[in-house]
Order: sequence, then structure tokens, then C-alpha cells
Amino acid sequence: MLDEYGLAIAMVVALLLGIFSGYPVAFLLGGLGIVFAFIGDIPLPFLGTVGSRIFGGVIENWLLIAIPLFVFMGLMLEKSGVARNLLLTLQRLFGRVRGGLAISVALLGIVMAASTGIIGASVVMLGLLALPVMARQGYKPELAYGVVAASGTLGILIPPSIMLVLMGSIMNLSVGALFKAALFPGLLLGGLYALYLLVIAQVRPDWAPLAEEGGEAHLTEEHSPLVIALLRDLAGPVVLIVAVLGSIMAGIATPTEAAAIGAAGSLILALGLRQLNWGALRQVCRDTSRTSAMILFVVIGATCFSVVFKRLGGDDMIVDIITGTGLGPYGLLLLLMGLIFILGFFLEWIEISFVVLPLLLPVVEGLEFAGVSSTGLMVWFAILVAINLQTSFLTPPFGYALFYLKGIAQGNVSIGVIYRSIIPFVLLQLTGLILCIVFPSIALWFPGLTD
Repeated sequence: MLDEYGLAIAMVVALLLGIFSGYPVAFLLGGLGIVFAFIGDIPLPFLGTVGSRIFGGVIENWLLIAIPLFVFMGLMLEKSGVARNLLLTLQRLFGRVRGGLAISVALLGIVMAASTGIIGASVVMLGLLALPVMARQGYKPELAYGVVAASGTLGILIPPSIMLVLMGSIMNLSVGALFKAALFPGLLLGGLYALYLLVIAQVRPDWAPLAEEGGEAHLTEEHSPLVIALLRDLAGPVVLIVAVLGSIMAGIATPTEAAAIGAAGSLILALGLRQLNWGALRQVCRDTSRTSAMILFVVIGATCFSVVFKRLGGDDMIVDIITGTGLGPYGLLLLLMGLIFILGFFLEWIEISFVVLPLLLPVVEGLEFAGVSSTGLMVWFAILVAINLQTSFLTPPFGYALFYLKGIAQGNVSIGVIYRSIIPFVLLQLTGLILCIVFPSIALWFPGLTD
């Protein structure tokens, strides 16, 4: 194998070494592609196809326009103060339930995931709003930081997810079908979080005291009726979610058009809440440009890397290794899920999606599973990968949610406490993944892709 696939193996090793060195991933991927093209004596005219792939598959892909629009929508919602108002109301709703504040954070994570999908903004926003109050109320740091990190990462799975938009482009699948398929698995994970919080609050009451026990009854002194406050604070996000997701799932609008609706709706919502000003708009536009440029450069670099890697026989190597195990369909699926889970410790979801996922597709296309139609197989696999990749935000050493929390903590807790806090939630995510493997209908029932 070393003689036949030596350069392909060397590319993988060089990529891992480069990532550990801290070199920017986008330049690393593109640079390795060019370097190994010369080492492998690939004809120069072939490199011209790399440029064609970049322009034809990335730059001219109208679907990718949805990414900056969804990013803008999420950042503008974060600036509008919608999340803060809703958290205050949810805390009033669950104030007399042990662990109620943590449950409120989990529910807010679900709502904001369905209206933003921006992981960094969600984690930071939830952390700044909830962690100081949870600390004053006496919550165990291992519980408080874990629920903030896990709830903030739900946006990568629950639509409108940027990851699903990119997966639709990579796998040539309907984004609307992916959004429908991801909805119930995302809600399942949120439900598992809430169930765990209820159980742990009863088993370890010192981890999640009642507000009165912690010396702080509520986050706010608002005295308006709870039902009115709940309807008021939910109205904006719900209308936006229905406008964006409803238009996509009903086939009324494309993902790009729906993203434009969401961006405009977030502006109107911020204006209605009197949170829109030139400073906020300028900051949102700057952050949108930075995030979109980062994603675009990684996609371009990954395209160059993938084209050269395949030319050197990398795709054949992956197929030979995986199919040579002699495992059945479910055995191979578990092997692939384990591989993606391990890669999530070291790679971002963008690199895994654009570098690893295309290499695994030929293997998956040849598998057959009971209860999964041929048309639903790739959608089901995409959702399993998306659930799996959500853990990459929580697993050390490169879990971004962990670093966001460490920045918010400002030395109040050690990174070890943060690492320990996410262990139960990673296990819950793996539980959700296993449930979706055992019961494919969780993902495939809503889009109507079951046998």
C-alpha cells in the first residue's frame, strides 16, 4: 500500500502536522495541494482543472450565497436583544423548577438555533447572559458551562444550518430535504439535554439550586403577565423561523431566497426593538464578511486539496481500506461514524465536510439498509454526519465552543473544568446519533423518504 498510495498517505500526514502547527487551514489545504501536485509530477494542465473546479463549483455556486445571508441574520438577531428577553421570560416560566435556569438555556439554544445557526455568536451570547446568573445562583460550573456549550452548538444541526447548506452543495442534495430531515434529530438532542438537566437536578440538587436557595429569585423584576411576556418574546423569532424554514420546506423559496428573507426580517426585528443603529449594522456587516470569507477560503483550499488527493489515488485508498474490513453495512457505517468522530477532535467541520466527506460518498452509495430507500440513503447519511460533527465543537483539543467559554470565563474557571463539563453532553449527542442510526425514520419521516 505504501508503494501505491505513498503520496496520498503523505498528504494526510502533512495535513495533520500542519494543523497541529497552527498554520491557517485554508492556506494549508491549498498549499499542500499545489506542493504535492509537483511532488507527484502531475501535469501542469491538470492544475488548470483545479481553477475550473473552484470557479464552477464554488465561486459560481448560487447556493453558497445563502451563507453570508444566514450569517447576517444570526448576527443581527444576536444584536437585537431577542435572546436576552426570551431568556428572562423562560427563567420566569421555569423559576420554581430545580435546574430551571439551565433548562431555560437549553430551550433558548433550540429557539436561537432555528433562527441563527451561528455557533460562536450563540455560545458567547448564552454564556454572557446565563453564566454570571448561574454562578450567583449556585450552579455547579461543570453543569453550567456544559449546558451553555452544548445548547449553543445546536445551531449547526437545527435548520437553517450553514453546515447543511454546504452539505447540500457537496453531496448534490436538496437543502430543503436536509432541513426537513435535520429538524427532528435536532429537537431530539435538545430534548435529551432538557431530560438530563431534570434528572441531574434531582439526583444532585446541590448542582442546580432553586433561585430562592441561591439568593437570586429572577433575572428580571418584570411584573407583566407571564403568558403575555412569553408570547411577546417568542413572536419575533417564531415569525422569522416560519418565514425562513416554512418557505424552504413548502417549496415556495430556494434556500438563497429564504436566507434573504431572514436577513431582511432580522433587520426589521432589530428596528422594531429599537436596537438597530449604524454602529451595530457596521459591526454585523464586518463580522459577516469575516465569517463568510473564512468559510469561502477554506472551501477553495479544500477543493484544491481534494482534486490533487484524488489524482494521487487517495479516494481509491479510502475505499480499499474501508471495504477491505469485511464489515457489513451497519459495521461500515459505525466505522465511518467513528472515523468522523475522531477527526472532529482535530479538524473543523468545514474541512471534514469538504475533504473527508467526498471521499466517503462512494462507499456509502453502495450500502443497503433496511427501512432506508435508495433516495433517502444519502440524506440519512448527511444527517448522521451532521449530528456527529456537532461534537467537534465540544471535543478537545480544538473544540471551538470550549475556547469561546474560556474567553468568557476570564480566568474564573480552569480549562479542565470546561472539559469535564462537556463530557455528559457529548455522550448525549452520541446517544442521539445512535438513536438516529437504529431508527432512520427519525430523520427520514418528515421529508417522506422512508420505505
